[in-house]
Amino acid sequence: MTESYDVAIIGAGMAGASLAAECAPHARVLLVEAEDTPGYHTTGRSAAFWEEAYGGPGVYPLTAASGAFLRDAGYLAPRGAMTIGRAQDRPRIEAIVARFAALGVDIRLIERAAVAGHVPGVRADWCVGTWAPNCADIDVGALHAHYLAAGRRAGTIVRVRARVEGIARGSADWRISWTGGEACAPLLVNAAGAWADPVAVMAGAAPLGITPLRRTIAQLRVAPAPPSDLPLTFGIDEDFYFKPQAGRLWLSPHDEIPDVPRDAAPEELDVAVAIDRMEQVVDWTIEAVEHSWAGLRSFAPDRLPVYGFDPVRPGLFWFAGQGGFGIQTAPAAARLGAQLLLGLPRDAMTEGLDAACYAPDRF
Repeated sequence: MTESYDVAIIGAGMAGASLAAECAPHARVLLVEAEDTPGYHTTGRSAAFWEEAYGGPGVYPLTAASGAFLRDAGYLAPRGAMTIGRAQDRPRIEAIVARFAALGVDIRLIERAAVAGHVPGVRADWCVGTWAPNCADIDVGALHAHYLAAGRRAGTIVRVRARVEGIARGSADWRISWTGGEACAPLLVNAAGAWADPVAVMAGAAPLGITPLRRTIAQLRVAPAPPSDLPLTFGIDEDFYFKPQAGRLWLSPHDEIPDVPRDAAPEELDVAVAIDRMEQVVDWTIEAVEHSWAGLRSFAPDRLPVYGFDPVRPGLFWFAGQGGFGIQTAPAAARLGAQLLLGLPRDAMTEGLDAACYAPDRF
């Protein structure tokens, strides 16, 4: 029997779950997930944080618009963030401060004493940096669970273990099928993350060049143990970042390795590269690599998200390409996505967002 809905969303990670929650009070929504559990891939593997400058100026409006919701609902925990460099990097550090301060971001230039004060054991040549006090950790699991629960309360139906095998466009509806089921809806949302381009092709649309890039994280036991107030710390060359987590250190080589849509796994070499880079920054002793994992972050060619109707295929809506900032921008992105999808009026959260910046017809 074919189920009938107003909106069918493919993908139940943070993108699909948040959009479903925003749409469900206004429409009958189906959320289709290939895995046993929503959020199995990128959402469930994120070391997410809310950092105003992360993703660049084009992403900043979405991040800023999401901040109040995340803070007021209790999903943020104070962290602070630094980007650090050596003496020769001072012009680049100063440029970052100037660029984002002009947007209204609370970001400051700091010198060696402040760098060392925030990161005990940092080596002497790391002598300049930025300081962003508003950066915060995000409780990803709680935020994702909130959106799934909110969607269900408003009537969203979630189908798991439902890998989409066919998509066809009829005279008025899209028909999607998976092993053991099928559904139809006039509006079809592509929120498939790393699988966004393959899903688009199944729907007869042109791929947009959304590329999955692998990101690796390792959990280390180090001595001394990282202080609980250690900030999220990036290198100016975007070749490492680290942050504390429950007495351990989460470390990434900040890698972006082109990959294919799959259940990503870490490579030993990438973990070794991360450790080598960290040892050039701090004098901590690594006692053990306790765990490592990888996820796929999916970027459009201009590294901005894609929200809006496909320019050729009627009723096909893109909600993809959210890179590494999809969680920190989820509240505003989902609200904007629902308004664009269903023709709803803008509100206080989204009134300052320029939807044209994210529209798929920009390519």
